[in-house]
Amino acid sequence: MKIRSLVAAANIGFMFPLVSGNAAESAELKVLSAIGIQAVMEDLGPKFERATGHKLAITFANAGTTLKRIQDGETADVVITSQPGIESFVKDGKAVAGNVTIVARSGIGLAVRSGAPKPDISSPEALKRTLLAAKSIAYSNPAGGASSGIHFATVLDRLGIANEMKSKTIFPKSGPVGVLVANGEAELGVQQIQELMSVAGIEIIGPLPGDLQDTIIFSAAIMASARDTEASRSLVNFLRTPQATAVINAKGMEPATP
Repeated sequence: MKIRSLVAAANIGFMFPLVSGNAAESAELKVLSAIGIQAVMEDLGPKFERATGHKLAITFANAGTTLKRIQDGETADVVITSQPGIESFVKDGKAVAGNVTIVARSGIGLAVRSGAPKPDISSPEALKRTLLAAKSIAYSNPAGGASSGIHFATVLDRLGIANEMKSKTIFPKSGPVGVLVANGEAELGVQQIQELMSVAGIEIIGPLPGDLQDTIIFSAAIMASARDTEASRSLVNFLRTPQATAVINAKGMEPATP
């Protein structure tokens, strides 16, 4: 493979080769990615393709669906999803720990429709009062395997208001939670902050307070089924470059640290 140039990435301890786009040397990588990092991958995917000549075929699904697809026998070159799913792949022998790389972290936040008053969620008690006062809330259905929905259901249990919230909860049938808020179908929306940021017509109030917050770690695993390990590794390395770090920050996530 002819090396055209090298981009220094000293702050994360490796060098990432930019290669020529020779079709005979390029690979097509099948990538399964969690929706939580979709905005990042939609931005970085074309940049990676231009830099390397490789092509990406990316499918997005929530973390639970991504996990099930691999467990059911689907193969991929790289899977990017939340840490529990990646750990299960390692346990099942579908990936090895040495081929797993943390890419980004995110938190869960709340949002209202643009121009609506922003209620107090600065403490667990304030959040509890706000939720009880809301006419309706929306968050991802835990039954579908979404990381934020699973965690927020535990938050409602911890606050002791799970039963009270059932009648005012709306689960999106498809698409982001924020769309329900923007359309006025739900007064409050709860989802990973980067997913809320991607929706027009809403404003983020802030993150879940204190120890009610859950930091979701997204990792990339080069799978044992990868058809081209080196090309797969080049994608994972690209997700740790300064260029990728800037995009991850801009999309509302925290880049991985060395």
